Amino acid sequence: MIARIRKAQETEGFTLIELLVVMIIIGILAAVAIPIFLSQREKAEDSAAKADVSTLGKEIATYYVDGTGTPTVAQDATSGKYTLTGTATGATAKPIGNSSANVLLGDAVEQRGTGTAIDSTNWCIDVTNPKGDKAVVGYRYSAQGGLEEGACA
Repeated sequence: MIARIRKAQETEGFTLIELLVVMIIIGILAAVAIPIFLSQREKAEDSAAKADVSTLGKEIATYYVDGTGTPTVAQDATSGKYTLTGTATGATAKPIGNSSANVLLGDAVEQRGTGTAIDSTNWCIDVTNPKGDKAVVGYRYSAQGGLEEGACA
C-alpha cells in the first residue's frame, strides 16, 4: 500500500524537461508566425493602392466614353478625395472617390511614355504607397494594359 502511494506522488505534475520542451515548441511556432503576420499590413497597403488606381482608371475610361478632351485628375489633401475636371469651359472638379491613407497620386494622367497630352486610347495614371510592399514602386492603370505594377513611363 505504501509503495502505491509513493508511486502516485512521483508521477503527479510535469517535469522540468517536459515544460521546457513545450516552451521551445511554442517559441518555434511564434518565430514562424510573427513575420507572416507583420507582412499582412504591407499587403493591405498594396491593396489600397490597387483599389485607388483601379477606381481612377475606370473613371478616366468612363470620362472618355462620355466626354472629350483631356481630363485633369487631382488629389485633394484636405478632403481626402480624388477629383476629375473636364476640359469644357467652366468645368468644375467632381469628386470621383476617396483617397486611401498613404496613397499618393503620381504625375496624374499622361500619355504613356511621353508625359504629354493624352487621348482616349493612350493614357496612363499611377499611384504609390510608401508604406506598402510593392506599392512603393507603384501601380498604374492604362488604356492599353489595365492594372499593372510600376509607374507610368
